[in-house]
Amino acid sequence: MADAQRRAVENNRRRLREQGLDRFEVRGLESDKALLRAVAKRLARNDEAGARLRADIEARMSPSPDQRGGVLRALRRSPLVGADLDLARETTAGRDINL
Repeated sequence: MADAQRRAVENNRRRLREQGLDRFEVRGLESDKALLRAVAKRLARNDEAGARLRADIEARMSPSPDQRGGVLRALRRSPLVGADLDLARETTAGRDINL
């Protein structure tokens, strides 16, 4: 990259940081490119519409309370909860193997 072009890119990125914006790369389907750009522009405005969109996306993407801790809830429902099981194993020296 030529020096002038490199300085222009650095200056543009510095101005974006001063505005509180950052560049990042995302991966997605080609068909979603326009949608993702529109969402990013709306969020970057940081106005009331952007705040509503951000809240809606966060609400839809975050796990609902009934989805969190599912494994732990399943283990607590187990019929073996409270059973006095002895899970200790006998340790042995192993067996002799002729190589």
